[in-house]
Amino acid sequence: MSLFGALNTSVSGLSAQSAAFGNISENVANSQTVGFKAVNTNFIDYLTTSTAQQNEPGAVVTRPSYTNNVQGTITQSSDPTALAISGQGFFAVSKQNGTVAGSNDPTFNPQTYYTDAGDFQPDANGYLVNSAGEYLQGWTVDAATGAANQSQLAPIQVTQTRFNPVATSQVSLSANLPTTAAAGTPMASQVNVYDSLGNSHAITLSWTHLGTNDWSVAMTSPDTIPTTIGTAEVQFGTNGVAAGTIGSFGAVTGGVTGAAYAANAPANLTLTTNFGSGAQTISLGMGNFGQANGVTQFAAGAYSLGNLSQNGVAPGGFTGITMNATGDVIANYNNGQSQTVAQVPVITFAAPGSLQSQNGQAFTATTASGNAIAQAANNNGAGGLVTGSVEGSNVDIATEFSSLIVAQQAYGANAKMLTTADQLLQTTINMIQ
Repeated sequence: MSLFGALNTSVSGLSAQSAAFGNISENVANSQTVGFKAVNTNFIDYLTTSTAQQNEPGAVVTRPSYTNNVQGTITQSSDPTALAISGQGFFAVSKQNGTVAGSNDPTFNPQTYYTDAGDFQPDANGYLVNSAGEYLQGWTVDAATGAANQSQLAPIQVTQTRFNPVATSQVSLSANLPTTAAAGTPMASQVNVYDSLGNSHAITLSWTHLGTNDWSVAMTSPDTIPTTIGTAEVQFGTNGVAAGTIGSFGAVTGGVTGAAYAANAPANLTLTTNFGSGAQTISLGMGNFGQANGVTQFAAGAYSLGNLSQNGVAPGGFTGITMNATGDVIANYNNGQSQTVAQVPVITFAAPGSLQSQNGQAFTATTASGNAIAQAANNNGAGGLVTGSVEGSNVDIATEFSSLIVAQQAYGANAKMLTTADQLLQTTINMIQ
């Protein structure tokens, strides 16, 4: 009987609109939640019997419509470790399931989650954690080569709170010695180098004109015993090289040796000394034999220093973490140095709308979504990274209020259908009585 069908259909309509109300309320409640993805409602007709001669009232059912691939508004953040993805993709994150016995270090659920909630901040253990308590995953970077290990993802942890000193092994010098300098008149410049402990030591390079195309350079430091490290004779225009360029090294003394001439080879002196932390070898580069790219002897005038630099590094204390658009996680130190410790990839799926929603604006992969694909930002359809920014909720309040009005009207109409069908059924029963 169609009255019973009308009752069932009206009840299904009430249930469907109730589900729509639930989705709308969830969306509105999370309109300010970082990385939240709205859930819309699709309505599907469910038939019982439908032919050209007869139609039995059916029902309506609902299915959620996920907007996982719809981006929210990206806004600037005051946190330098905040990240947003402009375009398709998610961050891979881990969730904590405990702590290591006897410490505060977290242990992690082996399940990988995916999210657009990029309001990451470093915690006390050096991990990058978002407001939902999820730990950012990335590729670790080899400190020696700078290459990212793209074979696996792991929670990113910055533990290098001190930049270890690097002993000076190379000093580079470019300068011009005047051809008219008076014999015996020294010309000096100074460079600070570092020993293996990171202590700074001054080395003075004193040039003395011995005669035509012939100079002596003495290397001294108040921190060595004796203070004179050694001397070397530097000869210009010898071995058939162009005038004014280094052609050979002559006599050397102390802990100094000179490279043998070879066309266009590096014109280096090797200094062996000890600043108190052990023997240290430093190469003093003066350009190349026969090339005007280091120490030269051209024209008259005064001694002219072009460049005097070294490759040692003082120890440094940790000052903070920054990120860049390629996903590099960079530890910075107060000695001016920085080190890339990890790289953040962007995770994409063939069908992101089929991801399974989890707590904390997170998702897990499903058979329907396809496997997670981790790749560098801006590659093969993956979105770009925006540093110092976060992606907000993709909920549109105006749209939700419009949907709310429609759902309210539909709910009221179904309620009216239900009460009317009930009245008609009651009338029929009264007729029998």
